[in-house]
Amino acid sequence: MDAIFDQGTPPPCPEPFNLAAYVLAHAGRLGDKTALSVIAPDGTESWSYGALESAVLGAATGLKHQGLGPGDRLLMRLGNSVEFPICYLAALAADLIPIPTSALLTEDEVARIVEDVSPALIVAGDEIAVPANTPCPILSAGNFRALYDFPPSAYVLGDPKRPGYIIYTSGTSGSPRAVTHAHRAIWARRMMWDGWYGLTEDDRLLHAGSFNWTYTLGTGLLDPWSRGATALVPVSGVAPDRLGALIEAHGATMFAASPGVYRQLLRTPPGRCPSLRHGLSAGEKLPDATRDAWEMATGTPIFEAFGMSECSTFVSGSPGHPAPTGTLGFPQSGRRVAVLGEDGPVRCGKPGVLGVSRRDPGVMLFYWGATAETEARFDGEWFLTGDLVSMAEDGALTYLGRDDDMMNAGGIRVSPLEVENVLNSHPNVAESAAVEVSVKAHTTVIVAFYVPKGRVEHIHLERYAAARLARYKCPRIYAEVDTLPKGLNGKLLRRRLRDSYERTRDDG
Repeated sequence: MDAIFDQGTPPPCPEPFNLAAYVLAHAGRLGDKTALSVIAPDGTESWSYGALESAVLGAATGLKHQGLGPGDRLLMRLGNSVEFPICYLAALAADLIPIPTSALLTEDEVARIVEDVSPALIVAGDEIAVPANTPCPILSAGNFRALYDFPPSAYVLGDPKRPGYIIYTSGTSGSPRAVTHAHRAIWARRMMWDGWYGLTEDDRLLHAGSFNWTYTLGTGLLDPWSRGATALVPVSGVAPDRLGALIEAHGATMFAASPGVYRQLLRTPPGRCPSLRHGLSAGEKLPDATRDAWEMATGTPIFEAFGMSECSTFVSGSPGHPAPTGTLGFPQSGRRVAVLGEDGPVRCGKPGVLGVSRRDPGVMLFYWGATAETEARFDGEWFLTGDLVSMAEDGALTYLGRDDDMMNAGGIRVSPLEVENVLNSHPNVAESAAVEVSVKAHTTVIVAFYVPKGRVEHIHLERYAAARLARYKCPRIYAEVDTLPKGLNGKLLRRRLRDSYERTRDDG
């Protein structure tokens, strides 16, 4: 039996279509209902559906008054605040292309993005890095808020397959890639309502991430709003050991976080909360020990989802269809996936690369300005994820690793080449290798192995990297070595470094 799992075809996306109009379609009916509560230690800032849509459509008009037109790119440099989703949806409402980015990116990293996508406008929060010299205007967060008072714009409708937004992910070439999604990508997320969440209009979903993480943007905000539910998001700085109390205090019915946050939260385990039905996890593999500890503390399960920036979360367990132990779960209803070898789909039970049908509305359109790399990710019908899996006859998928050296930093994929390019530019580093290694059970970090060509202290390398890479990309450990292992063709053998480091740790 070939490892192809076809869960049917999703209902076609309506035409014409606008992503923001779809997300806020319930605003007219649910005007006074709370769409969002931003939870802070000193109080909660709440937004009704009516107020949220009013701000989005006013800002859409205001962005047009800035001289922006359909297809123009808007680079978002905003922090963990409500301006982030309002700016994102306002740009989409006006048929602009928003580019949400992490507030942790350095000035150098943002400068490369600006050069890559040529934004017509940057909306930036205070003390968030932007290039010193930009070819486009910069609108402060304060001035952006003033746009809410403009008369409401009409949603600009159009082809659901037209470019809608761009998100950045690390590429295997070492340069972050601008993943370009269509407006229709939000339509694909309907498959998660039953396939992962069990989401209804009555739910109150608390997400522990920050607004400017795509996991929070999709799972924590856009999906609840598309369903007419309430989104709950803590402000930055809320300690993980406070999250359990917030779940109860705000009557959360679902809690979403990355495995790392679950581990931190469980250091002071939360009690049982009558409103909570289950937890949600994504970003990296959830350790069984973490899942078991959560279930023991709360009496509720965790449902895990698997995906990537190029095609979102498309494999999961759910309340109606839990994942068998040790697996990622099942392709969601409406998905078509396969496990691929060199000659097409392999047999069930055999390892291969996970592929998603390019007809799936959630699969990216292309990498902006990178035709060759785009073409390399597609093979006939299939988008190639680069993840190695096996498929059982019932469709359950087991994760076996990556077919490249991509690293995972707190749920965000990082290319080793991106880190190595920075370290290799240091005048006293001859060459380097960045590797994700296990330092203890269920904990991995990025280690930089480097060959010096002069005297260099670890602290100097740390400062050098911190000035040029977002914090989550920076190595946690620096290890000086005499040489780096390479194959006969000169290819760097990162996995040999990882295995040697972990073996030495275990022997010690």
